[in-house]
Amino acid sequence: MLTRLGFIAALALGTASAALAQDATPKDGGKLVFTAAYGNSITSLDITATPHTQDEIVAKAINRSLYKWNPESGKPELDLAESFTKSDDGKTYTYKLREATFHNGDKLDADDVVWSYNRLADPKKALPGAEQMLQIAGVAEFQAGKADHISGVKKIDDRTVEITVVNLADPGWNLMSNYAPIYSKDYPEDQLASKPNGLGPFKLANYVPGSKVELAKFDGYYEKGKPHLDKLDIMLMGEASARDVAFRNGEIDANILGPVQYDAYNQDPALKDHILEVAEVYTRNIGFNPKVKAFQDKRVRQAINYAINKDVIVTKLLKNKAYPAVSWLPISSPAFDKNAKPYAYDPEKAKALLKEAGFETGLKFSVTATSNESWGVPIVEAIIPMLAKVGVEVTTDPVESSVLSDKILSDNFETFIWSNSSGPDPLKYLNCFYSKTSQTACNYVKFSNADFDKLIEQAGNETDPAKQSDLLKQANNLLQEEAPVWFFNYNKAVMAYQPWVHGLKANAMELAIQDYEDIWIDDKAPASRK
Repeated sequence: MLTRLGFIAALALGTASAALAQDATPKDGGKLVFTAAYGNSITSLDITATPHTQDEIVAKAINRSLYKWNPESGKPELDLAESFTKSDDGKTYTYKLREATFHNGDKLDADDVVWSYNRLADPKKALPGAEQMLQIAGVAEFQAGKADHISGVKKIDDRTVEITVVNLADPGWNLMSNYAPIYSKDYPEDQLASKPNGLGPFKLANYVPGSKVELAKFDGYYEKGKPHLDKLDIMLMGEASARDVAFRNGEIDANILGPVQYDAYNQDPALKDHILEVAEVYTRNIGFNPKVKAFQDKRVRQAINYAINKDVIVTKLLKNKAYPAVSWLPISSPAFDKNAKPYAYDPEKAKALLKEAGFETGLKFSVTATSNESWGVPIVEAIIPMLAKVGVEVTTDPVESSVLSDKILSDNFETFIWSNSSGPDPLKYLNCFYSKTSQTACNYVKFSNADFDKLIEQAGNETDPAKQSDLLKQANNLLQEEAPVWFFNYNKAVMAYQPWVHGLKANAMELAIQDYEDIWIDDKAPASRK
């Protein structure tokens, strides 16, 4: 059987095997100039306070979580814990913490884990990272104001912590999140946003707002012999054209490619052999807000799915740098139904459904969107004439990247277009449509369906992996039928890298999030990197 990552790689149109089969003897020293490609600013250096991938790119170098994602095996694995035992009922995990040191010299202990998770789940703080805590017993009561702490997280001794969860799913899927790091309980909380204090391989050296984050090797990092690099600069470069020029001039070492660049780089003999690509577990979609009366009717939501020719958009506009979506779970998910068929492009079907629902004419709505070329205003502009043909008038509500999530979490939208995580763990990401999951966690469209809830609850308590997968497959198919979103595409992420860079990984969760401690540069690097 293929591993989850292997299946992802097999589905990609091509993979940069050269990037994955590089020299196994790393060279120490030098500097990597990486890019944060999703905007020109950082919201916060405290990753628990932000849902933005732009900020996660930086946080991955600074912080560590109880588990980490292994992009090569396609599974979570222990990170800040060196071992664990599990209770007979499969719901209580007892972790033995590894010896690790924070950047300021504090030693990791069980109290740090207890404090970090309680801080994340604290309803008064309303931190986006609270989503990662929902599986832990007692979090629901804490967030409802019925308890003053999480009952399911307990200190046993200085190096042992016990965590009880509410279902039988592996807690590693949630606790590996970069948005759920372990912080020092003794470090001033008000300094986290500007002077982070983590357990990661690099520590903050300098932050130039709107320009770059400079990081330096942390000699006290717990993985011996790592990191290999002495310095890591993360350039803030939201403009694709600026990244392209900088990459071609050798000023940056990696470049996340959009559709136009993907096509151009593949045709350039000097660039095409240093491209890494992977089918990421992200689903691009337009989410419908049920506070708009029309979107309370399933037929209207279905009609919009029928009215848009997404295959044409993927082929012509995205240059095939995507896979048309079927439902929420991506094609790489173990719970994806290979027999499921996507919504066909059928304008007449769309018109009929709108007429049945009483919206034959007069349906209007706006789409809140960023300028992102793959899932922003350009996509909305492409669907406007398609929807006009079936009597639906659409306008754009353009916003900056940092504003989009704020508008969604505050319920200040009619519809939105976004790129959302939809894997690798199907139970976790289908839970985003569970009625008891809040809008601020990840149920952005406030979806509520009793049959869907029942399937999710059954899957959460199913010990047989095959049976659980079947339940999740049913839930995903039901979600497609209910159409709480327009199912657009699953992203194919592409990164170009310089020939002197080694150790990059085809990370299906987010290609821009790399294990910096494993990256190194060779003697071909320019003098500015040495």
